[in-house]
This record gives sequence, C-alpha cells and structure tokens, in this order.
Amino acid sequence: MKVQDIMTKCVVSLNAEDNVERAAQLMKKHNIGAIPVCNGDKVIGIVTDRDIAVRSSAEGQNSQKQTVREIMSSNPVVGDPGMDIEDASRIMSERQIRRLPIMESNNLVGLVSLGDIAVEPNLQEKAEEALSNISEQTAPEI
Repeated sequence: MKVQDIMTKCVVSLNAEDNVERAAQLMKKHNIGAIPVCNGDKVIGIVTDRDIAVRSSAEGQNSQKQTVREIMSSNPVVGDPGMDIEDASRIMSERQIRRLPIMESNNLVGLVSLGDIAVEPNLQEKAEEALSNISEQTAPEI
C-alpha cells in the first residue's frame, strides 16, 4: 500500500511569518495538532500544538506577536505519495516524528500521520511499532 492511499490530501498550511495565535486558531478550527509551514509551495517547517504549549505559552510569549518561525521545527523530513507505507512508518519511527508532510514535484500534496496508518487494519502493527519508538519514556525533572 502507498502513502497516497491513506494520506490526508487537503492540508492546511502556514507562512513562517504568521503569528502563533493564527496557528492555534487553525488547529482548533480544523481539529488538528500539526501544520506544515511553507515558503510558497516548499515546506520549511512544521508547527505542532506541543510547540505552541512548550515554546510559546510556557515561556510567557505573546501569541499575537510571536511568529510561527520562532517556534516551528525547521527542515522537516518529508515523503512522497508513491512511497510504501512501511517506509513512511520506518522513517517516522527512526526520526521520532508523528506526522510526515508529503511532497510531489516540490509541492505539498498531503500529510500522513501515525493515526492514518493506525486506522488501516493490516498496518496497525507498523503504527504501534513506530509509536513505541517515538514515545520513549523520560523521567520528569522535579
């Protein structure tokens, strides 16, 4: 099975100069936890709800003035629509990421998440394996 068979094709994106408040509003509106950040059609980063919580809110930043560029993860790993789901799952596991932007001819055409993989009955084991590798336990600092 190929990534194009399960990826989300209608992807919301942000510009790096958009503010963090806009990112949060789009996440709420579309019920999503991550948004690719683009310069034109090129993906230059990804911002997650966790980025907003940890790199912005917890630091006391003004979400109306802080740009997405300041909190995004830069140079995200990307895949292509024709790649096997097993390869996408392996990449996500190795790079410890939950979402993979999908590019074709230098254009953002989709996003595949562990959730997309997990809902496919014959791929649940791959999703569980990837999630296990991504969710390494760490002791909280007290």
